[in-house]
Amino acid sequence: MRRIAILGSTGSIGRSALSVIEAHSDRLQAVALAAGSNAALLCEQAERFRPALVSMASASALAAASTALRGTGTRIAAGGAAGLLEVATYPDADIVLCASSGTAALEAVLAAIEAGKTIALANKEVLVMAGGLMTEAARRRGVAILPVDSEHNAIHQCLAGRRCEEVRRLVLTASGGPFRGRSRVGLDHVGPEVALRQPTWRMGRKITIDSATLMNKGLEVIEAHWLFAMPADAIDVVIHPQSVVHSMVELVDGSILAQLGVTDMRLPIQYAFSYPERWASPLPGLDLTACGRLDFHAPDHQSFPCLGLAYQALRGPGGLPVVLNAANEVAVEAFLGGQLKFTAIPEVISRAMEAHDGGPVDSLEAVRAIDRQARARAREVAADLALKV
Repeated sequence: MRRIAILGSTGSIGRSALSVIEAHSDRLQAVALAAGSNAALLCEQAERFRPALVSMASASALAAASTALRGTGTRIAAGGAAGLLEVATYPDADIVLCASSGTAALEAVLAAIEAGKTIALANKEVLVMAGGLMTEAARRRGVAILPVDSEHNAIHQCLAGRRCEEVRRLVLTASGGPFRGRSRVGLDHVGPEVALRQPTWRMGRKITIDSATLMNKGLEVIEAHWLFAMPADAIDVVIHPQSVVHSMVELVDGSILAQLGVTDMRLPIQYAFSYPERWASPLPGLDLTACGRLDFHAPDHQSFPCLGLAYQALRGPGGLPVVLNAANEVAVEAFLGGQLKFTAIPEVISRAMEAHDGGPVDSLEAVRAIDRQARARAREVAADLALKV
């Protein structure tokens, strides 16, 4: 029995993970759950899966959950960051799924690694902001970091049993978002309601905008660097509108290995939970005859400069990916609030990156300091650009 702790159990990834656990109840058990503010859903999950421990970020939600779960045998951890940490290091957990969004889970994931837990990672910020710290801790503790993002999960599958010297490059696929093929001029006046129409995946608002700007793929390039120890020049992105090929690996002899599958996050989650084994899935398989054509195009860096900014951050001085991530979050929030043009998002990020003066990223405290400074600068830039909307 593999025992799972989930950080972010009420989000889309967390709910899918619990579906996987339910489908393999003879092999998987949810032992600890942490959520944000949706107390009603967490209580439903607790009643259904009977975890030993639950926590919530919001104090009011924690109080509501405590009342609803009184007498059930489920222990209520502290709220906020302390509760997240307690769930991440719960002694009986074997695997910790980080499915929470944002930066709150940095300390919890590092603590889980130090506690010897296998990490199933679905949170981009963990590696974008602190990839060096996380991977070094995992190497030192002998802990596996298994990617849940469909693209990195696909690469992990393609790399199985391969030596580093056999690999020429990694190829991440991108749907292209709702504005695929549009010129930069044509993007100047698009609003949030249009940008939120992701053609393939159903995701949260922030990550959907990242998909529209291609920043989502840029963050994945940085993640791939840390997950697979590949330099920026050996990580490529191609636009693949059908989202059937989830990513590819090119070997030194020119052969390309690809992982194909239906667009359902339960598949990469199950892979991370079952690895190195393969388990039967209750999901339907991919019908190749129904796929039709598979198209691949080079990304348009002029119309979607966020992807190039991510490469710049990866190649730049320490801490620049932290700035990239922080400024992007500020810019996307301003865009969703109607205060910033879609095409101004990369400008906010670029100007915040220009203001970064480097410095070591040798602790989470240093990461947090860079993050705060970058957000302050990005807000200044966003406020300046907002006058031009």
